[in-house]
Amino acid sequence: MSVEAVIEPGEISWLVRVVDLKQYEYCPRIVYFSYCLPGIRPQTYKMKAGIEYQDKTEELEKRRSLREYGLNDGIRHFHVPLTSERYGCVASVDLVVEFEDETGRRLLPVDFKLSRREPGRHFRLQLACYAMMLEESWGAPAPVGVLYLIPLRRAVQVKLDARLRHDAQRKLAQIRDMIGRERMPKPTPQRGRCIDCEFRRFCNDVI
Repeated sequence: MSVEAVIEPGEISWLVRVVDLKQYEYCPRIVYFSYCLPGIRPQTYKMKAGIEYQDKTEELEKRRSLREYGLNDGIRHFHVPLTSERYGCVASVDLVVEFEDETGRRLLPVDFKLSRREPGRHFRLQLACYAMMLEESWGAPAPVGVLYLIPLRRAVQVKLDARLRHDAQRKLAQIRDMIGRERMPKPTPQRGRCIDCEFRRFCNDVI
């Protein structure tokens, strides 16, 4: 299968979740188990905590200035659902800020993260895919996104350039190919990630 992720009309029968880009980059087996062994994934403490903190952050966000995002004014849209047949994926964006600059209408996707670390590439790929989907459905450019680190109350701007977007498309195609063939991928080479993974009991070749 080609790794070009732009899908021809009528070619797809199911959609990849954009959040799977983040998981696939972290460890591709997480995505494999989620699709090929559905219903077995437990809700971890981190998942529950993430939902709770996101709810609190959203309430604060409604009262917060947009200056953290480098903007003076704009319209906030929360929990924005997106579906793209072009890229074969579906998503829900935590926050989209719609604003005007000297060149016209612009969009800023914002993803809330329960993390204290410098955002890794897996988070940036997810954000790039949000931008592509927004541009397709809302008809305005989204050249920059924001990863908001909840514990630090810090907004990290991410330039969503052509290279990052191409990589996101390529990985969407890899996910689709992996699931379509039901072929279990190799685990992450960073075995420290396996220690508290909810799927570790299924990876007998690792643990």
